[in-house]
Amino acid sequence: MKRFFAWTAVLVAVTAAGPANAKGCIKGAIVGGVAGHYAAHHGWLGAAAGCYLGRRQARERARQEQQQRQIQQQPR
Repeated sequence: MKRFFAWTAVLVAVTAAGPANAKGCIKGAIVGGVAGHYAAHHGWLGAAAGCYLGRRQARERARQEQQQRQIQQQPR
């Protein structure tokens, strides 16, 4: 059962990550892989989760920056 979840996470990470969406994925995958390896010997699962969370944070940061730019460009 553990293998099923691990391979599912890897499959999702591989299919969801593309060149256009890679911002934050590499750094998150490295940190998650190391943490997963030391926590429970599930480096691949940690890498997949780290990639997902890294991309999510990068999208949130980009959205906040865009909102800041819009606020600054509004006429006063």
